[in-house]
Amino acid sequence: MIALSLAEIAEVVGGQTHDIPDPSVQVTGPVVRDSREAGPGSLFVAFAGERVDGHDFAAAVVEAGAVAVLGTRPVGVPAIVVDDVQTALGALARHVVRRLGATLVALTGSAGKTSTKDLIAQVLRRKAPTVFTPGSLNNEIGLPLTALSATEETRFLVLEMGARGIGHIRYLAGLTPPKVGLVLNVGSAHIGEFGGREQIAQAKGELVEALPSEAEGGTAILNADDPYVRAMATRTKAKVLLFGESGEADVRAENVRLTDTGQPSFRLHTPSGASDVTMRLYGEHHVSNALAAAAVAHELGMSADEIAVALSEAGSLSRWRMEVTERPDGVTVVNDAYNANPESMRAALRALAAMGKGRRTWAVLGKMAELGDEALAEHDAVGRLAVRLNVSKLVAVGGREAAWLQLGAYNEGSWGEESVHVSDAQAAVDLLRSELRPGDVVLVKASRSVGLESVAQALVETGAEGEVSAR
Repeated sequence: MIALSLAEIAEVVGGQTHDIPDPSVQVTGPVVRDSREAGPGSLFVAFAGERVDGHDFAAAVVEAGAVAVLGTRPVGVPAIVVDDVQTALGALARHVVRRLGATLVALTGSAGKTSTKDLIAQVLRRKAPTVFTPGSLNNEIGLPLTALSATEETRFLVLEMGARGIGHIRYLAGLTPPKVGLVLNVGSAHIGEFGGREQIAQAKGELVEALPSEAEGGTAILNADDPYVRAMATRTKAKVLLFGESGEADVRAENVRLTDTGQPSFRLHTPSGASDVTMRLYGEHHVSNALAAAAVAHELGMSADEIAVALSEAGSLSRWRMEVTERPDGVTVVNDAYNANPESMRAALRALAAMGKGRRTWAVLGKMAELGDEALAEHDAVGRLAVRLNVSKLVAVGGREAAWLQLGAYNEGSWGEESVHVSDAQAAVDLLRSELRPGDVVLVKASRSVGLESVAQALVETGAEGEVSAR
């Protein structure tokens, strides 16, 4: 964080100082909520959760070097006491962002946010120091903590914004007002919570409504291939830049193909020129993510050649997102188990089909959460798609939703041993250990709550060290 005195922080957050002998002492280290991350010069934010109360670690973090604690009660060590810690954290982030000279880029969408954010960061940091959201910490706590990790040297601040309802993105954009806003897509992720795609579009579009006008330097970057997103152009006063495979897109891809290993290759076109890209990531869905990143980079002054080189060299920065491991015995494990929705599930299955040409392919799939009334139809459709893509074997893991996956495959024509329903992750591991052969490709994917990453991890460890159980 940029250096701030405890007195200034207390004033910004509307708090009272307690047990602080010298309010001019500065916070020069990071702002943290995990006591294990506290160190010299840091500020510890004490949240009181259902199981753990951060205030209980106050003495330990100060001993580790933290300058003070931001909490809701005195704790016997230097502290700034506020009524609500989350509100105070947001106010501090807003203050720091206003002080920074950085360009703030915010992005949202139903699918691909984290992968695209990682691509944007890898491209922009070739131009100037860049801070970006770690993993998918895109909520009311993770976003301000990311913003507070910026320093005086930071020139680009890339923030992922998630939403589970109307007003969430408006709130986040108020904490960290963006200059560039990117909307990727409107899909069915969390449709059970929102109630429909129109409501999702309403929520995601709050980002472009928050942007400054074109005269003030605001830019809305919108997906030309998604009608819900493209329609958001009428909801902003900012300049509009379109990306996609549409011929009308300002930043577009031509001659898209997949390499023999399932990695996308295309000709990138931007208003400043064209250049060829061959990505290290797997799956054609990354083309749209790459175009979104390219549009941001173009708007911030990078040439087509610079962008193409950066995209071609970019890798995956976040765990369990099309994470590919080649075992010594020739089995390929694709761990995409961080999360799942219908759009990302279809993209992952297509990537599996591309990677597995001439090889046996396995799709180990589980529940897609928060689909509401569409859950049966969407799971059935994924099961059918696995058959249409000639996936060698579908392993549906879990309860009712897994049964729907297998039912879809069965109704599409998978009648023999091409699909199987197992009860849990360990059953899936046991099955795969007994039936996998060298050269097979295994995709593992489900919503985070299912915990199927344990299947992928067990398969990788089995290939390296022998029999290891899923945990």
